[in-house]
Amino acid sequence: MNTRLNCLALASVLLATGTLIPEPASAAAGVRVCTFPGSPSVALDEAVAREALRTAGIALSLAPGGFDGSDDDGVSLKELNKALARKCDVIAGFPRSSVADGAGARMTFSRGYLRSGYVSVTTRESSAPTGGAEVVAATYASPAQLIAVQQPNVRLDLENTAALTVDAVASGHAHRAIVWYPAVVAYSITHPGQHFRIAGAASPYADWQLVFAFGKNGAALQPRVDAALEKMASDGRLAALTRKWTLPETAQTAQAAAATFAYRDGPARSDYAAWSMTLAAGHGAEQGRIIKVDASTAADAPGFDSAQVAHGKTLYSGACAKCHGPNLQGLNAPALRGPAFAPAANAKLTIGGVYGYMTNNMPADRPGKMKPQEYADIMAFLLYSNGYSAGSTKLTDDNAKASKTPLNAGPSQ
Repeated sequence: MNTRLNCLALASVLLATGTLIPEPASAAAGVRVCTFPGSPSVALDEAVAREALRTAGIALSLAPGGFDGSDDDGVSLKELNKALARKCDVIAGFPRSSVADGAGARMTFSRGYLRSGYVSVTTRESSAPTGGAEVVAATYASPAQLIAVQQPNVRLDLENTAALTVDAVASGHAHRAIVWYPAVVAYSITHPGQHFRIAGAASPYADWQLVFAFGKNGAALQPRVDAALEKMASDGRLAALTRKWTLPETAQTAQAAAATFAYRDGPARSDYAAWSMTLAAGHGAEQGRIIKVDASTAADAPGFDSAQVAHGKTLYSGACAKCHGPNLQGLNAPALRGPAFAPAANAKLTIGGVYGYMTNNMPADRPGKMKPQEYADIMAFLLYSNGYSAGSTKLTDDNAKASKTPLNAGPSQ
């Protein structure tokens, strides 16, 4: 099975879609622990699970077939529901991110046992191109792709798996790779003669923690597992287990500390400067940038009609929903509705800034592939979804670009 690391994006899918209720494990079997198939951190996840549950005095049985039936697109929500309902009580190695959407989530999570994430990888022989775009490998439909597409002057080499993404750099097919760090560790184990240079990927999409996720019995299990992890951290056992998986100092310097998780629909408010890479108002919507609100600017939102909203919704479903969610709630990309995107007041972004960013950088797999009017129709759908009312005036590409109106939620919100 050639499973890509879409289990990282899966965390947000689960959090956005609601409850998963497993049946209780039998006393004879103990607590059944599953890991994600194809994840390079499986060996670590199982080792931490064994030691944590042993420390907590809880009987454990590993359920390696908990996700049988998975395909090359990773673990689906249906497969996860089935696994938690029938085969496991705890998922070890569940990835959580500060930009994941926690709306309506009822799962219970432990404290993090490994802070990891996405890094920039080169070989010791790699050098940046003297002219033209830098070829950057990234795993398709993963946070790595979203990180890479925001970087200037790059040409993406999209790979189907994290292992192939690392190999693209090792084989010289790409100058650099954005990849989940445990995949680099796993690749180095199977290719002991290969050495890499690791740097941080300065993006809120980069920072993740591995935790235990509990189903129905989480209220009873979570405090005991947390106490065990705390004890393991204090006596050095956790550090010993995670040592080779821990981000090197060269990567940690680019990522902000994450003492607590800030789950909301979109990036935490303090992350706006990082994820939007803002410019002062009036400098223009350069590629990869979003324009800040000028406090002195007062303007009305540009108009749009209902036909654009309907067409924009169709376009969004085909090109945007796989990352931003079918209901704009955010999956492995920020939410496009709600207070983090369009607050009731004191917006940090303008409509024109968001539109310029979208036309230059989205969709992540083929930035700029749509026609100008198609982007305008998607913007009309986003405005409508955030409380703006349709009228009789059609939103054009020029009007959307020129808008300096703060992106506050419309009156119907």
